[in-house]
Amino acid sequence: MTFFESLLALLFAAIVSLQASRRLNLPYPAMLAMGGVIVAFIPGAPTIVIDPSTVLALFIAPVLLDAAFDFPLHAARRLWRPLSILAVGAILVTTATVAWIGVAFVGLPLAAAVALGAIVAPPDAAAATAVLGTVSLPKRTIAVLKGESLFNDATALLLFGAALAVQANGGFSTGVALRLAFAAPGGIVLGIASAFAFQWLGKFVAGTLGGNILQFINAFAVWIVAEHLELSPVLAVVGCAMTIARAGGDGSPRMRVHSFAVWATVVFLFNVLAFLLMGMQARLIVGRMNAVHLWDSLEVAGVVILAVIGARIFVVMAWNLLAARFAAVRGDLSPPTLAQGVFVSWCGMRGLITLATAFALPADFPQRDVVVLTAFAVVLATLIVQGMTLAPLIRWLGLDSVDDPDAELADARRDLAKAGAAALDDVEGREADQFRYAYSMLGTADEKRYRKIGLKGIAAERKRLEALRTDDALGDDSYYRLQEEVDWRELSLLPEGERRIEES
Repeated sequence: MTFFESLLALLFAAIVSLQASRRLNLPYPAMLAMGGVIVAFIPGAPTIVIDPSTVLALFIAPVLLDAAFDFPLHAARRLWRPLSILAVGAILVTTATVAWIGVAFVGLPLAAAVALGAIVAPPDAAAATAVLGTVSLPKRTIAVLKGESLFNDATALLLFGAALAVQANGGFSTGVALRLAFAAPGGIVLGIASAFAFQWLGKFVAGTLGGNILQFINAFAVWIVAEHLELSPVLAVVGCAMTIARAGGDGSPRMRVHSFAVWATVVFLFNVLAFLLMGMQARLIVGRMNAVHLWDSLEVAGVVILAVIGARIFVVMAWNLLAARFAAVRGDLSPPTLAQGVFVSWCGMRGLITLATAFALPADFPQRDVVVLTAFAVVLATLIVQGMTLAPLIRWLGLDSVDDPDAELADARRDLAKAGAAALDDVEGREADQFRYAYSMLGTADEKRYRKIGLKGIAAERKRLEALRTDDALGDDSYYRLQEEVDWRELSLLPEGERRIEES
């Protein structure tokens, strides 16, 4: 098979896995992981070799920029205590535990063992979100998990980069120390400067397809430039995204809707490819190992899996216990419940970051095959064991009935409608009355009938539009413009659950 044919085969396998996950009501990352392994060991399955030097820029840069752009800073300021415990404390404890295993059981040099710990330490938000989308959870718990995802990625990637630098240098030296010390602040400065530069460039392509392409160039370019300057590419991308987000980005509603759709698709595609490529790499590694070496490696992987799960449970439950007993530990937050602690401690599925950093290990890394196979095993085990039991655990703990997102949406819509109607108080005329009437229905029982009537009219518009095209009374350009207008009107009338395209 050619590379293109292999890629098509992998994407088709991904579609099959995703449809199975929807019908079985299982988190899609778990199905992708299992699908990748199954596809990899089918006779004649394609083989795709990944270039380690490009993996992080290709997979991590756009995903990290997307997460940083959407990150709610107000939540971080309010929840900085639990976020610090999860994003720093849990990552450091997990890394240290796994590093000890790497030294004691595998015989890795300390820097290489730390790199292994950093690879398997960060949980993946996409894996958790796939499960969280099926249940209702307290807003605070969701905010902590989403905030943790960005910061624990940054912490783990910083540790990973530092460990690789020390390993490549043959040890810790003054030069390496200075370079690492300058990498973090230098990366932040580069990210902020890049944000202003790309915002200036963005003015020339605002509202165009080129604007979307520039956003991806931004993600990749910031990462690559930071690597060449030996700065922290992680902090550079995060700093760039947060600066753009705080400045408001492109304020055009059309560009915002289009951009969100494009980024959601691309980030999802990267997750799909990473999980499937995991199986390809696992097959290559297993093929290079004899039976004894393979069994020893799987034993090490089993120990690391238990350590990764156990370290998170220990850190989360320890903080949960202290925060519940001592107000000084939790600050102005309400005491966390035992159920919340159990849920968060079990919500530690590994995913894209672990896969990408494992792929990115250089060819001469000590016992690379064992390290990569261990990383893959951690991803597979946590996705299957934790991912598939998380939703039942949420229901068993009674966390799915704490907050009602539908009620929150309805309250917010009524609030927005009240503000919109108030702005029309001094406007007279039939047009203003129509808007006032539309505002008055939002969040009420009459809204459902209003939407139903509107959709009936939209269906008639579509039928007439197709007839005009069939009769050759309408050119293609006009047809597609009118079709888009009708689409937007229909989207505004559809119920909330039918407006989004999701794979979960």
